Amino acid sequence: MRVRPADAMPIFVKYGPTDFFITFTANRKWPQITENLQPGQQAYFRLDLTARGFKLKLKSLIIDLTVQGVFEKLVAHVYTIEFQRRGFPHAHILLVLRTEDKFSNSESIDRTVREEIPSPEECPRLHEIVTKMYVAWTLRQQQL
Repeated sequence: MRVRPADAMPIFVKYGPTDFFITFTANRKWPQITENLQPGQQAYFRLDLTARGFKLKLKSLIIDLTVQGVFEKLVAHVYTIEFQRRGFPHAHILLVLRTEDKFSNSESIDRTVREEIPSPEECPRLHEIVTKMYVAWTLRQQQL
């Protein structure tokens, strides 16, 4: 585990510091997991389903970020996968932009990085996913 970050260091020496740090976490309510559970079974009993679903979604996210052009000006990216309690995986993703595209002030950061719940009128499906999958989970975590 300590060797992997050391392997990534030459990338940052060549391209500079990271511009984005993204955490991507498996969700036990993903349909790929819940549809394949036996009645009464919990997701943490089926880590094979969780790991497979996570791997597919992570691969899709990496493709979206690097190939599909969400961040079309990337020069480098690295990620590592860790496992939380009860075996749920999560990934830490580091992205490096081209030198000329790096953030120069706080306004440019604010234009790119934001957190919001999508509008139910403009994006009903995305609004449902965010409120169903993530908001309830976040509220439960805050209560713990």
